[in-house]
Amino acid sequence: MKNNLERDFIGYGPNPPHPRWPDGARVAVNFVLNYEEGSEYSISDGDGRSEKALTEVSASRVPVGMRDLAAESMYEYGSRVGFWRLAKLFQSRGLPLTIFGSALALERNPLVAEFVRNSGWDVCCHGMRWVEHYLLDPEQERQSIKDAVASLTRTIGTRPIGWYCRYSPSEQTRRLLSEEGGFLYDSDSYADDLPYWVKVEGKPHLVVPYTMVNNDAKILGADIGNSHDFFEMLRDAFDVYYEEGATTPKMMSVGLHPRVIGHPARILGLVRFIEHITAQQHVWICGRSDIARHWANQFPPTA
Repeated sequence: MKNNLERDFIGYGPNPPHPRWPDGARVAVNFVLNYEEGSEYSISDGDGRSEKALTEVSASRVPVGMRDLAAESMYEYGSRVGFWRLAKLFQSRGLPLTIFGSALALERNPLVAEFVRNSGWDVCCHGMRWVEHYLLDPEQERQSIKDAVASLTRTIGTRPIGWYCRYSPSEQTRRLLSEEGGFLYDSDSYADDLPYWVKVEGKPHLVVPYTMVNNDAKILGADIGNSHDFFEMLRDAFDVYYEEGATTPKMMSVGLHPRVIGHPARILGLVRFIEHITAQQHVWICGRSDIARHWANQFPPTA
């Protein structure tokens, strides 16, 4: 049998650890708001093209090299309107939220940065800009990580302890995060329903997996059609987690974007899902840093 020593196909296997979530919760639910508006590819930022991903059209109709003002305005909707609609939703219900914050985006919207700073929500570093780290050379990536940490520390007031790349890390991302220091975890994995430890340069490193399944990006990808479909997808996932949680509790991430779920035509699906899970007992709705700290305390890497 040939082994690929850089990959783990086994994980926890059929007997995952009982996470011992607080108050005997069956599911730990973490809502993640990806705040990227203003940090995406842009002609005015010298990128030579406008951003195409996660907009309301499947492909840009504007030639590469020209500003796509329509796409730019779709992103601006997220920062001007969508964020505030979501902020009101979570604040009015007293629910925690994790911000995957691209540092430049928060620099460019002081009102959002101030709100996040005063909200008590935790902020996971989502890069200096919303660009693919696997396209950066090591020195570029090293500097980008350093700049992002410094920027978020200024705008939010605390140093981020979590990290998440756009879609995928590079092969050196974790090594560079370890080199930078100060990170408790990264979420650059989709491999499990529970946190797990890996070794980076011989040292333990915590991974808190994220999701591309329970994610409003599915709406723009035409995988689901409307707010009710989004609700049903999230509800079905939660219900399976909840049933399994009678014996093997897990964590559930929910990925959100202000420019996507922040529209009136879609947000009701999220509202219905929140109502569904808050009507249940034994559910821990928490920040991502809460999960990371809990896991590091309950399952230290030497265990």
